[in-house]
Amino acid sequence: MDAKHLLDHLIWIRRQAVVFAAHYPGLDGVAATHQASAYNLLHYLSVRSHELRELQLGLIERGLSSLGILESHTLATLNSVIAALQCLQGEAPSEAPAAPVSVAASSELLERSTTALFGLRPAHRDVRIMVTMPSEAADSQVLISNLLETGMDVMRINCAHDNADTWQQMIGNLRLAEASTGKIGKIQLDLAGPKLRTGTIRAVGRIIKLKPLRDLFGHVYMPGRIWLVPEGEDAVAEDFPTLQVSGTVLAETRPGDYILLTDAREARRELRIVAKHQHARLVTTEHTAYLQENTKLLFERNDKKLGEGLLINVHEVTPPLVLQVGDPLLLTRDDAAGMPAVRDATGVPIQPARIHCTLDEAFSAVQVGQQVWLDDGKIGGTVESSDGAMIGLRITHTSPGGAKLREEKGINFPDTVFHTSALTAKDIADLEAMAGKVDMVALSFVRTPQDVADLQAHLQRLGIPDTGIILKIENRAAFENLPAILLTALRSSTVGVMIARGDLAVEVGFERLSEVQEEILWLCEAAHIPVIWATQILESMAKKGAPSRAEISDAAMSIRAECAMLNKGPHIVETVRFLDGIMQRMESHYHKRRLMMRPLNVCRNGGL
Repeated sequence: MDAKHLLDHLIWIRRQAVVFAAHYPGLDGVAATHQASAYNLLHYLSVRSHELRELQLGLIERGLSSLGILESHTLATLNSVIAALQCLQGEAPSEAPAAPVSVAASSELLERSTTALFGLRPAHRDVRIMVTMPSEAADSQVLISNLLETGMDVMRINCAHDNADTWQQMIGNLRLAEASTGKIGKIQLDLAGPKLRTGTIRAVGRIIKLKPLRDLFGHVYMPGRIWLVPEGEDAVAEDFPTLQVSGTVLAETRPGDYILLTDAREARRELRIVAKHQHARLVTTEHTAYLQENTKLLFERNDKKLGEGLLINVHEVTPPLVLQVGDPLLLTRDDAAGMPAVRDATGVPIQPARIHCTLDEAFSAVQVGQQVWLDDGKIGGTVESSDGAMIGLRITHTSPGGAKLREEKGINFPDTVFHTSALTAKDIADLEAMAGKVDMVALSFVRTPQDVADLQAHLQRLGIPDTGIILKIENRAAFENLPAILLTALRSSTVGVMIARGDLAVEVGFERLSEVQEEILWLCEAAHIPVIWATQILESMAKKGAPSRAEISDAAMSIRAECAMLNKGPHIVETVRFLDGIMQRMESHYHKRRLMMRPLNVCRNGGL
C-alpha cells in the first residue's frame, strides 16, 4: 500500500469513528466521570469494524505504530499516526478532531477505576488478588488474617452458598483481621442468579463400602477403617467415615474387641476395634464389607458376647447417571428425583435416563437442533424433542469411557435465547440483606443491557447507587451484547467485568475461549473498565497443594487483567502467596499487552 493510499485510508477510518460516536444514541445517562471512556469505546468499536491488517503492515514498514495497542486511547493514536504519516509525506499535520482520552490520561482513568473497585494498589504489584471465601471463614479470623498477610486484596462472598448471617460473620472476621494485620480488604458479593442446574437423583439405599488397600500381590497394606459413635453423637475426625450405632453397647467396648456382622451381600465379616477416642471407636477390617442401614452388629471380647447394636443413619447412596455417546437423556420440568436408564442385556437403553432441569424457561425456549452442555462441558447433547414438559436429548459428547452426571451440575444452553431476568427474587432479597455492607455486587448470568439497568435500579432504590457493579460475562448472549452492556454499566460510578471462563468456554466453545477472552479484554480496556480474570486459576494448588505447568502459565496470563480470582481450597493461603510471587515477576515484563523492556540478566555483557 503506497503512502498516500495509506494516509487517505487512515483519515477515512478516523472520520468514520468520529461520526459513529457523535451519532450514537443513549450516552446522556453515562456518568460524567465515564463520558470520555464511553466515547473512546465507541471510537474503538468503529475502528475494529474494519479490516486493518494490510494497513497495519504498511505502517510497520514505515516504522510507525501498528495500531496494535490503541484500545484505551483510540482517537489519540489515530491522530498521532496520521500526523506522522503527513510529516513523512512532507505535509504539515492537518487539524485533528479532539481526542476524548490522551495516551497518558487513559492509564490514569483505568487506574482510578481499579482503585475505586479493588482498593489501593499493593506496593509490590499492580494486579489485585480476589479470594472466594469458604464457609469456614465465618468462624475463622485467623484464615482471613493469613490471606490478607499473603496478598489477598478482595474477599469474594458467593451467595450461591450459606446465608446472610454467615456472610455477615465473614465480614466481621474481615474487619477483625484488618485490625490485627493493618491491611485492608474490599468485599465483593456475588449474586447467585437464575439457577440452571440438574436436580436430584433417586437414592438406591443407605450403604457404605468399607474396603482395605492391597499391594500388587493382594496383600493388605492398609485395612479398611471407619469410626463408630453412639446414636446422636458427632464424628470426632474426618480422616475416615463415621457411622452411628444404636443402644449403649459401644460405650462398653475397648480396643481389642471384635464385631461380627453379615453385610449387604450376605457375607460374614469380622471387624476389630483398634482405638478409642472419647465416645468413638476406630474399627478396621481386612476384607471388603458393604455396610447398610440396620445392619446387626454383635460385639465380642475373648469370644464372649458384650451386646448387640444396629448401624443407623447411614448416608444415602445416590449413584450418578451413566451416559455414553448415542444415549438418550430426558430433562424434566417436574422436579422428581432423576433415574438412570433401564438397559437390556446388551447395554442398550430401553428407557432413557432422566433428570430435572431447574430453569422453567428452558422448556418453553429451547428448540430442536440446539446444543445442550452439562457439567462444565463434560457432557454434550443435541435437542431432539421438546414438548414443554420434557426436553429429549441425544448425547453427542462424553469422555472416551462415557460420563457420569451427578446432582447439582451446571447446564448450558448456548444456542437458546432466554428472556429471564438475571436478578431472581433470591438475589433481590440477598441484595437487601447485605445493602451497605459490601463494596461491590457481581451480577451473575447477565445477558442484556436491561439486566444491568435492573441492578442499577435496585441499588438506587436501596440508597446505595455508588456500590460497585461487577458484570459476570459467562454466556454467549453477554459476549454478543457486550458493547451495549458496557455502555449501560457506565451509567454507574464504579464498574468492573469478570470473565467467568468456565461457563463462557462451554457457551462459546472451548476452541474459541482464547479468542473471546481477548476480545473482552480489548473492549473493557477501551472503556477503561477493570477486569477480573476468573475460573480455575491455580485450582490444583488450592485444592491439592501443587499446581500443574499449564496452571502456572495461565496464572502468569492473569497480569493482563486488573484482578485475578482464586477459588477456595484447603491450600488457599499458600496459593495466594504463590500467585503473588508470579505476578511480581511477570509485571516487570508486561503491562497489559505492552512488552516492558527491563534489563535482562541473560543479556548482560552482550549475553556472551
